[in-house]
This record gives sequence, structure tokens and C-alpha cells, in this order.
Amino acid sequence: MLQSRLGRAGALGRLALRVGGRYVARSPRLIFASVDRRSELRHDLALRTADDVAEELGSMKGVLMKLGQMASYIDEDMPLTFRAAMARLQHKAPPMSEDLASSVIREELGDEPERVFARWDPVPFAAASIGQVHRAITRNGRAVAVKVQYPGIARSMTSDLRNVGLLRRIAAAAFPGLDTRSLVDELGERLQEEVDYNLEAASQELFARYFKGHPFIHVPEVVRELSTARVLTSELVAGSRFDELQGWDQRERDMAAETIYRFVFRSLYRLHAFNGDPHPGNYLFHGRGRVSFLDFGLTKRFTDEDLAPLIDGVRFMVIDGDGDSFRKAMERAGFLQAGAPVSTQAVVDRFGHFYGTVMRDAPMTITPAYASAIVKRFFDARSPLAPYSDVPRTYAILQRINLGLYAVLGSLNATANWRRIAEEIWPFINGPASTPIGEAEARWYEQPGQRGAVLDRTAGGCAGAGSARPAPLGGSPPSA
Repeated sequence: MLQSRLGRAGALGRLALRVGGRYVARSPRLIFASVDRRSELRHDLALRTADDVAEELGSMKGVLMKLGQMASYIDEDMPLTFRAAMARLQHKAPPMSEDLASSVIREELGDEPERVFARWDPVPFAAASIGQVHRAITRNGRAVAVKVQYPGIARSMTSDLRNVGLLRRIAAAAFPGLDTRSLVDELGERLQEEVDYNLEAASQELFARYFKGHPFIHVPEVVRELSTARVLTSELVAGSRFDELQGWDQRERDMAAETIYRFVFRSLYRLHAFNGDPHPGNYLFHGRGRVSFLDFGLTKRFTDEDLAPLIDGVRFMVIDGDGDSFRKAMERAGFLQAGAPVSTQAVVDRFGHFYGTVMRDAPMTITPAYASAIVKRFFDARSPLAPYSDVPRTYAILQRINLGLYAVLGSLNATANWRRIAEEIWPFINGPASTPIGEAEARWYEQPGQRGAVLDRTAGGCAGAGSARPAPLGGSPPSA
């Protein structure tokens, strides 16, 4: 794995030359081929190019691979061949060697993995941007998943983050119209935290504590005595991957989608924290709406002050229909310049689109086309409001969460009365349960010690259900 700044930039340059050379070499064949053959050649060329890009980003790991993962589930305009190749980066990146993985275990846990664990599988079953995951059995007979960090990944990520210009160009190509400065800066800070598995363990424990006993949401427990800064050991969870879920019947897909929706926004409202890496590779599905949530290395936390203008925004837009007050809330949050020479109706038309799933009290299907429209609206640099809009760094990862959620729900064609579910979770509404999952969640929430629980911010937690300023719900907060 390349670690130096120049080495990683050079690898990308060689990839670009290889891809460009392939198109030049194939151009005479394309010109003289029949229409059918031309289409076949172009498809083969695109597939080979996509595979090259996925292989190169996968082998480089770190920030560049993370951007590839993001593009795989957010960018609806990416050709299908590229999206399919990038999707491999969610959990099938090229792994490190058995000896290298063993060396990390030896350095971090003090002995060979075969002696630390009663049983150790040297072949990883998942590999991603920061580390790879092995199955093992502990000495007391517990089945666990052991995430082993790639040696040198911290140095590689530092090299990537120093290539600020390159990263912004890549981000701009993948996400046109977005203020890449705030995205790259915020992503960089979160990723530097992600290489410390002690921080990830604390975040995972935060979510596991809060959702303990939940009937549909499961977060694996951390095995602290077998976890360090570069090794994270958790209970092993078996389940179906997202691509398998897509082949299940629509009722199963709808229930899984509802659980994901509840997890994202209940975490945001009650913990003021959520998993900043919502790609489909971090979900495991167990049927009847039960979902396990994995990988908490990119956890984002908010203060009450961060969330206050967003709370006001969702109230003014969705509950009160007060456009003037909504505009002021967006200005306070920093999404819109104060005094921008645009009408309030234009602000409502532009930003109100992001609250579409909760504007009406009726069932709504989130289709791939709807999700794509949200993404395009988010990245629309031609909007009259674009010169006066921005995504403040505080909310850059929040935007990624919401766009990722839309992409996931859209790919499932998920149907629900999202407004009713939102009203259950909005603390300023506290509506009754509207679905069977909601009824089970309400019973869980009423258990002794659950309602009103407050977690210690200084221990890595955030204000819980008793927080006076809950986070907003209703789709992506507005953006440029």
C-alpha cells in the first residue's frame, strides 16, 4: 500500500494515463465497428475501466477509497458499470496478506493470533478503507469479528489529506456543485479520528448502550480486552448483505427501510450523534425489519447550539408553514447568506424540496428517481440561490448522512408514511406509534431507565432523550 504523498498522487496519474491510453487504442475499432458491435465494445471498455479504478482505489485504501465508496451509493448519474465496480469497495477491497495481519495482532495484543484466540480465521471476510475483518473464537468461546487496521494507513491518510488540491478535484468530479472545501476539511478531520480504534470502540459502545434491548435495531458489543488503537474486536453478527435484501419481497424491504430511517433519526434526536458512514456495506439484515448496524469509526456529534437553527427550520417549514421564519433559520445555520437578493418564496422552493418526505401525512414511495432528484438538487450549481448558499463545515457530514439515506431508501423503493414516523420521533410532537415497528419501539422506549436517559458527554456520549434542543428531521438540511 502506497504511503507517501507523491507515491499516491503518482499512482492516480498512472491510472489516468492507463485509462486514457485504453480509449485511444480502442478508438479505431469503435469507428469501424457496426452499431451493435460498437455498443458491445463500449460496454466492455467501460467495465474494464471501472474495474481498474476500483482496483486502484481499493489497493490504495484510505481517503481516496472512502471517496469511491461515497460515490458508489450517492452519485446516481454515475454509469451503472462504474457504480457496480465502486460498490465493491463497500466490503470487498483487496486484503492485506496473512502475515501482515498477524503482525498487527502480535504488536497490539502481544502474541500470534492463533494463541490470542482459541480459533482464528486468517482469511478476512470483509476489507474496506481502514482495515479488514477476520472471524475468530475467543478463549471463553465467544464468536467475534476482529477488525485489523492496515499497517501504515494513518501515514497514507495523512499523505492524502496533504494533497488537498487533488482531493478537492476528485470530490468536485464525484459531487459537482458541492463546496468541496468544507467536505474535504470535515471528512479529513473525521477520518483522522477513524484510524484510532479506541475512539471507534467508544462510539460503538455509546450506540450499543442506547439501543440495548431494541426490538429491531442491533449494535454489536465491543470486546474491550481484545481491542486496542489498531485492533477492534466485537461480537460476530451473521446476516444478509444489502444486495441480498434487494432480492427480498417489498414488505421486507419496507420494514428494513423503516428501521434504518428510525435508527438514523433516533440517533440524531436522542444522542445528538450518528454514524457518519451510512453506506450499505455497514448494514446486516435479519428479516422482519431487524437490522444490525456496523462500523462507527466516522461518528459525528452535535451540540445543542449546532442543532438549534435546524430544529427551528423543520418546525417552520413542516409544522407552521412560515417561510419568513424558515429563511431566518437557514441564515442562522449558515446555509444562506443573510440579506441575499433572492425572494423568500425562492428559498422555500429551493430548500423545501429536502423536506418532501414529511410534508404530507400520507404513504410515500421513495423511488430511485426521487432519490436521484434530491441528489441533483443538492449538487445544483445552476440554482439562482447557489451563489448565496453554502454547506457549513459543521453540517457537511450531516449532508452525507441524509444523501446516503435517500440513496439507500430509493434503491429499496421504500414505502411508508414518513410523516407519521417522524412525528413519533420529533420530541416537540411525541406522536403515537404509527406502525408495528413503532409500537414495539414505544414499548422498548418506555422501559425503566430508557426514557430520559442522559449520557455523559465527557465520556464520549451526548445528551440523550432529555435534551432540550432535539435535532431536526425531514430530509437533508438545505445546501448549495
